[in-house]
Formats: sequence, C-alpha cells, structure tokens
Amino acid sequence: MVKKSYPEVKEEYKKAVQRCKRKLRGLIAEKHCAPIVLRLAWHSAGTFDKKTKTGGPFGTIRLPQELADDANKGLDIAVRLLEPIKDLFPILSYADFYQLAGVVAVEITGGPEIPFHPGRLDKVEPPPEGRLPQATKGVDHLREVFGRMGLNDKDIVALSGGHTLGRCHKERSGFEGPWTQDPLIFDNSYFKELLSGEKQGLLQLPTDKALLEDPIFRPLVERYAADEDAFFEEYTKAHLKLSELGFADKE
Repeated sequence: MVKKSYPEVKEEYKKAVQRCKRKLRGLIAEKHCAPIVLRLAWHSAGTFDKKTKTGGPFGTIRLPQELADDANKGLDIAVRLLEPIKDLFPILSYADFYQLAGVVAVEITGGPEIPFHPGRLDKVEPPPEGRLPQATKGVDHLREVFGRMGLNDKDIVALSGGHTLGRCHKERSGFEGPWTQDPLIFDNSYFKELLSGEKQGLLQLPTDKALLEDPIFRPLVERYAADEDAFFEEYTKAHLKLSELGFADKE
C-alpha cells in the first residue's frame, strides 16, 4: 500500500480552504450543481497513470485541451460555474480547489464527509486523451482503466455508487436520464435500482450492468444495496484514494 506524506501548508492556506469550502457549499446548494461538480473532480483525478506518474488531480482539467476530450463533454460548464469562487481564493491551487469542490458536492447532498488534505500543486501539461472510463464497455474495461490509476475492485464498485447523483445528457454521452429517482441525493439507491432491474425513465449503462455480471462485483453491489453505512464507509475510502492519486505518495 502506498503511504502518504502530505506537504506542510501555511496556516493562511488552511484558513482559505475552510472559507472556500463555505462558499462552495452556498454555490452548490443554490445552483443544484453537485452532480457536475463531482464529475469534474472525478474526471480531473481519473486520468492518473501509476506507471508513468502522469495525469491526475492537478488542475489541468480547466485547460481547453483536456476539456476537449470526449469524456469531458459538458464539464466546461462546471469550470465556468466554479470560477467566481476560485477568483475569491487566488492562494488556492486549482488542483486543490476542484478536489475540495468534489468533497463538498458529496457532503451537501447527504453523502459522507470525506477527508481533504491540501497541498496539491497545479500542473500545466494535460494528460493524453482517452484515459477515462467509457460507458459502453464492460468489466475488463473497468478493471483496465481503474487498475491503471491504482484502484481495486472494491473502489470500482463504491465509486460507481456515486452515480446516485446526476444524470446523463444525450448531447454529452449519447445516453439520457438519471440513475435514481432523486439525482440530487447521495445515498445507496444506485445499487438498489441496479438490482431491481431496468425501469422506464431510469438509466442503466453497460458499465452499470457489468457490475451485476461479475462474481466479485455483484456481491459488493448487493452489500451496498442492503447496508448504506457500509457503502458510505467504502465510498469515503475510494473517493479519498481517487482524489489523491499521485499526490503525496511515499514509496
């Protein structure tokens, strides 16, 4: 297991993080934008490659080249929406800011409180295109993509449960609709809906259905559907790992 050695940040920086967190709570509550903000944080971090140590949650997703990736369609909206808050806190890196916003998006919609460690530095070189998961693929694709990041099977299923927030838009992904009845509440309903089968108006992507077909993934889906506390505990661990890929690693 990779140990973390977090950088020291100044007291002024820590205070800015807390003030920024309060502002983000207000914005995300007012604009009902938790789903797209969480997606921004996920997609920012999910480009990490553990072998080359490239990509990851280092603020490059704001750059036009990375936003142009097909998997990031629509995320320019989130970048623009968050920019007025970022302008208030020039001391913060974009890398920290986007991951902090993802933490707030989960908390404010009823999800678990995820630890946040500041100190990420911004990078200027976007990662190669094509590193993010594709919704039309199956189990092997999920393990390949998340394995490249350094995440395991339990992380894959727990993070999939984050789709309890939000919906797909035809013009961005080719799919249309929410995964759950209330896409602005973070709970374990994604897993319940997945097990109950397809329903009119609710979405089940090929990557969602793949979780039911795999002998390792399915028992985790069933466990999280039956026990929201277990899901929240594992989601917290998986989200923290995702948000810190390539950050403060100590071999």
